[in-house]
Amino acid sequence: MEKKKIMVIDDEEDVVTYLTTFLEEQGYQTCSAFDGTEGLEKIQKERPDLICLDLLMPEKSGILLYREIRKNPELKDIPVIMITGFVAPEYPLIDFRRFISKRSIPPPEMFMEKPIDRQALLKAIQETLAAH
Repeated sequence: MEKKKIMVIDDEEDVVTYLTTFLEEQGYQTCSAFDGTEGLEKIQKERPDLICLDLLMPEKSGILLYREIRKNPELKDIPVIMITGFVAPEYPLIDFRRFISKRSIPPPEMFMEKPIDRQALLKAIQETLAAH
């Protein structure tokens, strides 16, 4: 059976290294990018089975990249798990789901908080891949 490919897109190099190492240890193939612009290029080239996408990044945010993925007929079915360090109660007035989702764009498959719980992420990835 071919390994599933997971793309990690995050502007923090240590987060990318941490996640790709963990996912490879779990038997996944990985690829990565460090901002939304590079991420879109690599998604089009690599065609991952799932994307772990940081919400706030320079160049192009995860929000903008997510919208571009969902509007692209060739990429729109790739499942996305959004990862963010900005969650309530630190930022109680920010509703990222509202920023990301519009009526024409479905929400991401899952939201995860930083610091990342490795087992929760692994479970989310397994469930998301099984559903797609």
